[in-house]
Amino acid sequence: MSKMLRSFCYLGLVFLINSSVADDLMNLVDIKGIRTNELAGYGLVVGLDGTGDKSQVKFTSQSVTNMIKKFGVQLNPGVNPKLKNVAAVSVTATVTAMLGEGQKINVVVSSLGDAKSLRGGTLILTPLHGMDGEIYAIAQGSVIVGGLGVQGADGSSVTINLPTTGRIPNGAILEREILNTFNESSHITLNLQKPNFTTAKNIARSINMIFGPGVAEAMSFASVQVAAPMDKGQRVTFMSMLEEIDVDQGKGKARVIFNSRTGTVVISESVKISRVAVSHGGLTISIQEDAFVSQPAALSEGGNTEVIKNSKIVIEQDNPQMMVWREGVDLQTIVNAINSVGGSPDDVMQILQALDEAGALNAELLVI
Repeated sequence: MSKMLRSFCYLGLVFLINSSVADDLMNLVDIKGIRTNELAGYGLVVGLDGTGDKSQVKFTSQSVTNMIKKFGVQLNPGVNPKLKNVAAVSVTATVTAMLGEGQKINVVVSSLGDAKSLRGGTLILTPLHGMDGEIYAIAQGSVIVGGLGVQGADGSSVTINLPTTGRIPNGAILEREILNTFNESSHITLNLQKPNFTTAKNIARSINMIFGPGVAEAMSFASVQVAAPMDKGQRVTFMSMLEEIDVDQGKGKARVIFNSRTGTVVISESVKISRVAVSHGGLTISIQEDAFVSQPAALSEGGNTEVIKNSKIVIEQDNPQMMVWREGVDLQTIVNAINSVGGSPDDVMQILQALDEAGALNAELLVI
């Protein structure tokens, strides 16, 4: 073990010298068996100031009836309670890996009916279920709402954010631990967040340089398998040492992403183009309608006052320059050239689409 630690210290010094192009291993991978789990439940928020569900939301009144029956209160048949201070809600929570029984987690509460706001309400005891239908947590507490909604007598209203969704910090207690497979195997699988053959190779090589040959093996461009001790304490120490490793990432795929809804254009650094000449311009036509009144001369007979329209049409045509880009030109040159002629994001996208159709864009063009 001491020999391994001496090797670790020596090689760690080497990695620090070259850390400018490296990233922490745990920023690049997810560990198989260590994952989050989602819980969900159905509950009631009470104590609202008249902003709860209306009477036409039947499941809210049914839920209230069932709840008060559990407390020994019996309602006469056919009674439909009208409760403006209660809202039916969905309750969701995310459980991080390896949390134990009795630990607390945050919950999100969202209206299911037509409640106007959950502000000031309290979630009553709500079981949270996993995908297997089992109860893993119990939620309860005061709902914190960041949104605000007000309405005037004339029907006008103002809404800030969403008053029908809130949070309860530490609002749920885990009643049972969610099983994981992290300690069941003699190997640990590292799943790459951005699959890449070079990154997978570099991860395996960096681990083997510290712990010895054969400890890590790249199984594919998306995963690396690492031999790990079965003892739980030793495995924790082993994972701690893995966290200290720096790994050089492989180059990602060249991509150009355009969001057609927002006009956002994102170009990766590795985007290059072939030698090509580009010209981009536009034609602007503006029409202005002016109206004036024409009246007959004084003392004239048979004349009528009329409104006469006068249209002015102006045509403007841009005179763009022809841009010539050499073979293998990089991202900075592309952006500088387009900015120099006053190009907008739409102009950038049109040029990139034309380059892609001409086969001069050496990247994947994604429109979302």
